[in-house]
Amino acid sequence: MNDTGTESGTTAGAPPEPAPALLPQPAPPETSAAPDSTVPPETPAATETPGLGRFLARAAAVTAGLTVAGALLGLVRDQAIAHLFGASGASDAFLIAWTVPEMAATVLIEDGMALLLVPAFSHALARRAAGGGRKEAASAPDADDPVRELISATLPRLFALLSCVAVLLALGAPWVVGVLAPGLSDPGLAVDCTRLTSVTVLTFGLTGYLSAALRAHRSFLPPAGVYVAYNVGIIGTTFALHSLWGVRAAAAGVAVGSVLMILTQLPTFVRLMPGRRRGGGRGPRPASRRRFAGAAPPLLGATVLAPVVIFVVSRQAQVLVERFLASSLPAGAISHLNYAQKVAQMPMVLSLMICTVTFPVIARAMANGDREKARDRVERDLALAGMVVLAGTAMVLGYAPQIVEVLFQRGAFDALDTKATADAMRVYAFGLLGHSLVGALSRPYFAAGRPTWFPVFAMATGLLVTTGAGFALTHRFGVDGIAAANAIGISTAAILLLMGLGTRVVTVRVRAVTLSLVRLAAAAAVAGTAGWLTGPLVSDPLLAVAVGCVLVPVLFLLAGLLFRAPEVVHLLTLTRRRLLHGR
Repeated sequence: MNDTGTESGTTAGAPPEPAPALLPQPAPPETSAAPDSTVPPETPAATETPGLGRFLARAAAVTAGLTVAGALLGLVRDQAIAHLFGASGASDAFLIAWTVPEMAATVLIEDGMALLLVPAFSHALARRAAGGGRKEAASAPDADDPVRELISATLPRLFALLSCVAVLLALGAPWVVGVLAPGLSDPGLAVDCTRLTSVTVLTFGLTGYLSAALRAHRSFLPPAGVYVAYNVGIIGTTFALHSLWGVRAAAAGVAVGSVLMILTQLPTFVRLMPGRRRGGGRGPRPASRRRFAGAAPPLLGATVLAPVVIFVVSRQAQVLVERFLASSLPAGAISHLNYAQKVAQMPMVLSLMICTVTFPVIARAMANGDREKARDRVERDLALAGMVVLAGTAMVLGYAPQIVEVLFQRGAFDALDTKATADAMRVYAFGLLGHSLVGALSRPYFAAGRPTWFPVFAMATGLLVTTGAGFALTHRFGVDGIAAANAIGISTAAILLLMGLGTRVVTVRVRAVTLSLVRLAAAAAVAGTAGWLTGPLVSDPLLAVAVGCVLVPVLFLLAGLLFRAPEVVHLLTLTRRRLLHGR
């Protein structure tokens, strides 16, 4: 998550251990000099040096910084849409179309593509290392290179497949809108917006492919910057064209921003990827190359692909259930849910930054058969992610009305919209730990690149719970009932994933991890309750949020000490040591 978190995290429930005992340390000194320096992935684990901890710390800090920048621009984007179109039928129509890039981002950028391709590239890099490394490949370009073979076997097929899906989606937009929101007041506007956003199926797919390849090579800066480029494209296009196209301008901005995501990563991808064989590829190909091009790569076969895709779609389908239920509520309900979810989930997004950076480390450890190293990294990631997301949960619980008022209450977004959004935000907050754990726990399940259906079972169970609870609660509680159903369903999936991890993937200490998270949750409850009680005492919402940004973390840390949460104790011990001794 940040410099301190990456280097200082301990295994949940265990005494602090020095970083070298928990992580592979492969980076030579020069590779940790800059966050986007590429640690040579083909370095065997046996020769790894203690540079990886510092490299991961800097990479996590850069990733978190750019993610925060992208999230802030996302808030500016949402503010612009709220200011121009309010919580109205027009904004609801756009948000139905927004379901396409939202689903595509999860499947093709954030989860699905990463869960498939980071292990695939990690295994290809391990094969390259076993075959002699990059230097030998460069001196004998006619020899097979596993990374080049993987790209040539997957990228053209991916491009063709996603192009077809994007075209079919644009043609079938009326049917899609009818399924997603049968009660929408202006389906024609939603159809137009959906056709504009359908291009993201292709552009997000290419973005996710480049991101996975670069992260496997431990180049984190360009992938972290894609959402900055994306939101810049949306904001610029919306303001430039809204007077002519109305809310359709925002949908066009989604298409423009998605192209900028590709351009952000393409130069680095071209520089890092291996070149063509000498002679332009003419002449007979080696037998292994012929086999690879004629069939799906070993780590990307249908038996591996299917559970990943179904898991990711099941996870994102929670949003589809929410919008289906909200489409029958008064106009603006979908918008209230959207704004509440986007703001409430920011702590969850930040908590997963360390998992994003360390996923290639876990995949490489699994590829090398070092399950103990993978287990230690997973436990540290769960503890760190839990600490970050629960601290953010306390802030959301305490200051939701003030946060929403500062961010959105202007133009067509009035005080009633603020109250409805803030109420839903607070309910969503109870599911933030579940969302963070699902994101963190799903990675080790798929890190080995082998077929595994348990995550699908866990997520499908959570989706079933979400759907049942949604139908039971929406009629009585409206938007808040939908948010509660989301929290209940995702928490169910997280519990199942945690319970199944130790017996199916790596033997994590479930009891110790759970105890650490319970103590952190108790600390978050104390800090959140204090914020809830003191927030209304400050009349100015901006000042109240500023006070909360100081009060909530301080109370969270003090309560964590009181409850003896291991991560809080270790963080404060390490901070004191560095302040006293300068190290």
